[in-house]
Amino acid sequence: MTHDVQDQPSRRGGVSWSQGATARDVAALAGVSTQTVSRVANGAQNVSPDTRQRVQDAMATLGYAPNAAARMLKAGRSDTIGVVAHHLSRTGEAHIVEAVCSTARSRGYNILLTDAGSGSVEETNHAILQSRRGVAGLVVLGLETREVERLRFPRNLPLVMADSRPLSVPGVGFDQVGGARLAVEHLLGLGRRTVHLVAGPLESVQSQQREAGWREALAAAGRPAPQPMYGDWSPASGYRIGKELAGDPAVEAIFVGNDEMASGVLRALHEAGRRIPDDVAVVGFDDISAECLWPPLTSVHQDFRAVGEGLVQLLVEQIEGRDGSRHVTAVQSRLVPARLVVRESSAARRQPSMVPDPSRRGEVA
Repeated sequence: MTHDVQDQPSRRGGVSWSQGATARDVAALAGVSTQTVSRVANGAQNVSPDTRQRVQDAMATLGYAPNAAARMLKAGRSDTIGVVAHHLSRTGEAHIVEAVCSTARSRGYNILLTDAGSGSVEETNHAILQSRRGVAGLVVLGLETREVERLRFPRNLPLVMADSRPLSVPGVGFDQVGGARLAVEHLLGLGRRTVHLVAGPLESVQSQQREAGWREALAAAGRPAPQPMYGDWSPASGYRIGKELAGDPAVEAIFVGNDEMASGVLRALHEAGRRIPDDVAVVGFDDISAECLWPPLTSVHQDFRAVGEGLVQLLVEQIEGRDGSRHVTAVQSRLVPARLVVRESSAARRQPSMVPDPSRRGEVA
């Protein structure tokens, strides 16, 4: 009878090797704490070179592979933060997850990422159920629907949500309404009579909040609100709606619910011969590669890093509070303020240019 090598423990440096080696085993062999082992495994910089080398040598000797779901810190607390995310193909969600991961790593925590698929209540609840074991706490990317009250949160587990609504759990979000107001006020300040809206999906909470900010700004200025047009956040939907708007000479300014749809709107206006910003001024939302569009797109800047960092900060406060080092007594909700980055797509109207006189070419005025 033959045996798989993995089934046969061996002796290396006086320590039994097996695939089940733990951080505690590594710590004992290297003569350090399990927290130090965690820092080395996470690539943290606050470890001396000599200590790092001892830990890495111990890992190699024991054949230790860090397991984000099962590794435990001393005092019995997990050093893993669970992240429940959805729509990871979207740039904004990906940026938030990236910020959460890097911030958690700098605080000595690992990340266990669970995909909630479409982000529906059912799929999100299933993802929370699957990821709650063996983690110190959970970061949940907020739902796009109003059904957030149907989410089932584990009892006695620290949890935060990326959401701009006031919730029953701590959360960090972006000022969607305020950002939309900034965009519309800017466009009206250019002398445009009103502002048309290319919104995201009708059922999306983020889209609804941006539409609310658009309506508030128009009402405050005493301007009429044209019928919104709804896309699906994609460039293709922006292009489709943009072709319709481009054919209406009354359209002078467009606020688009995200930069991806705005890229489609810009193309449609260009193909229709509508000059940007002379004929139509355009503002997007997110500020993701907006400067690379043509013309460079004015956009509401979402500070995704600030959202990710804030989520980890609130979660770690809860986790450490369980050890008595901090105490969180009230649900906290933080909004990251909006900022408008103005570029050529919404510059002031230019005066008609004069045809240059060839005989005066090269002269300096």
